[in-house]
Amino acid sequence: MKQKAILALDQGTTGTTCLVLDARARVIGRAYSEFDQHYPQPGWVEHDAAQIWAVTQRVMREAIAGVPDYDIVGLGITNQRETVVVWDRATGEPVHRAIVWQDRRTTALCRDLKNAGKEAWVRQKTGLVLDPYFSGTKLQWLLEHVPGLRERADTGDLAAGTIDAWLVYKLTDGRVHATDHTNASRTLLYDINRLAWDDELLSLFTVPRVLLPEVRPSSGDFGETTVESIGIRVPIAGIAGDQQAALFGQRCCGAGQGKNTYGTGAFLLLNTGNERVESKHGLLATIACGPRGEPSYALEGSIFIAGAAIQWLRDEMRIIERANETEQIARSLASNDGVYLVPAFVGLGAPHWEPDARGAIYGLTRGSGRAQVVRAALEAMAFATADVLRAMEEDASIRAVELAVDGGAAQNDWLMQFQADILGIPVNRSANVETTAQGAGGLAGIATGIWTDVNDFYESRDPGTTFTPSMGETQRAELIRGWQRAVRATLAWAHDRVSA
Repeated sequence: MKQKAILALDQGTTGTTCLVLDARARVIGRAYSEFDQHYPQPGWVEHDAAQIWAVTQRVMREAIAGVPDYDIVGLGITNQRETVVVWDRATGEPVHRAIVWQDRRTTALCRDLKNAGKEAWVRQKTGLVLDPYFSGTKLQWLLEHVPGLRERADTGDLAAGTIDAWLVYKLTDGRVHATDHTNASRTLLYDINRLAWDDELLSLFTVPRVLLPEVRPSSGDFGETTVESIGIRVPIAGIAGDQQAALFGQRCCGAGQGKNTYGTGAFLLLNTGNERVESKHGLLATIACGPRGEPSYALEGSIFIAGAAIQWLRDEMRIIERANETEQIARSLASNDGVYLVPAFVGLGAPHWEPDARGAIYGLTRGSGRAQVVRAALEAMAFATADVLRAMEEDASIRAVELAVDGGAAQNDWLMQFQADILGIPVNRSANVETTAQGAGGLAGIATGIWTDVNDFYESRDPGTTFTPSMGETQRAELIRGWQRAVRATLAWAHDRVSA
C-alpha cells in the first residue's frame, strides 16, 4: 500500500513552489519556478495571472511526478496576499494583469480617503489601515480604469479574488470560486468582527458583491482538482495567506505565539487567540488560524522589503551574483562602519506607514564599498523586525522570550545571529524554513486525516536551530540608535516631498 502524502503549493511574489510532504511533514518532493515581474510605471507592480497559472500547473506536475510511490490525499494552498486578479467567469481568462501587493498606484486614493476621515472607521471594521498595500483600492482602480470592466462586473460576467481564489477557480475548472478568512481579511472589504464581506465597505470602494468569492474556513472543502489541471484528482483542503500559513506552520496557533517570515518582505505575526487587540503603533489586526483552521485573531507588522533588497543588489545594482554570497560578505567586516540602508523602495510599512518614503543609504564615506552596502541590506531586515516586535509587545502587553523564524533569508546564519543580538532574545529557525508551504500542507492534512489534529501535525516534525544573543547592551543600543536616525531621515524626506 502506498504511503500518504500532501501537496503544498506556495504561490509567492517572485516564484511558485510545490512541496510534497510525507506523514512526518518532511519534504519528499519539490519543484519551483520563477515568473516575470512587470513594472509599467514607477511604483507600479503587476503579474501575468495566466503565467502564474501556467507555472503553477508545471511545478505541481513536476512535484507529483517525483513521488510515484506516494498516494497524494490532499492539497494545501498558500499565496502572496493582497494581490488582485479579475477574470472572465465563462472563459477563465484574466482581463488585466494582476495588481501586486507591492503596487503603489492607489496612494492618492488612500490619501483622499484619509483626508475624508474614513480611516478610523475602516480600521474598526477591517483591522487594516488605508494603504495601497491592500486589495480594495487595487480592485477599485481596475474597475475605474479598465474600459468596460465595471459594467461587466455589475452584470456578474466577471470574478475577482486574491491569488488563492484564482488558483482554486482554475484547478476546479470554474466549479469553485472561494477564498478563506485569512485572505479575505486582507482586502479592506471584509469585516473581521462579523467574519463577512461588508456592504458599507463594498460601497465605499465601489466593489459589487457579485464579483467576490465565497469565504470558507482555512481547513476544509475547496473542491477537487481536475485531471486536466494537474494530472490527478485531489481534494483542495487547506488555504491560508502566506503569513498566516507560516504562523500555523511555526506552531503558533494559540494566543501569545509569534513568528517572523523573511521573504520578499518580512512579516511578523503574533497570535492573540479569540481576542482582537487594538494597536497604538500602526500594527494591523488580522485573521489567523486556530488549531482546527478556524478563524482567530493576530497582530501583524508588515515590512515591505526584506529579501527583495538582496534581489535588488543582485539584479539592479549587480554587486552580488547570488543571494547566498551575502553571508560571507557580511562576515568580512568587523562592523557596519556606520552605514545604514533603509530599503523603502515601495514605502515604509509598520509601524511607520509612509507610502511616499523611498529607499536611501546613509553614512557613506570614501572608504565605503560593496561589503558595507551588502551588510547594511542584511542588517535592515533585523532592525525593521525589532521595530515591529517592540511595538507589538507594547500593544499586547507581553514580553517576547523567543522569535520563531522562517523564509529564504532565514537560511543566512549571520543574519539570524545578528537578529538575535539586536532583539536580545533567542531566535529559533525551523528545520524546514519553508514553513509557509508546510503550514498550508498542515491545514490540508488535518482536514483529510493524514494528521489527526494540530498536535499530531506538530509532533511529527523535526526541531530547528536556535541562535542565542551574544552582543552587549551598549553595542546593541548604539546600533539601534543609528538605524532609528536613518529612518527619521527617510521619513523627513518623504514628508518634505508631500508638502512640496
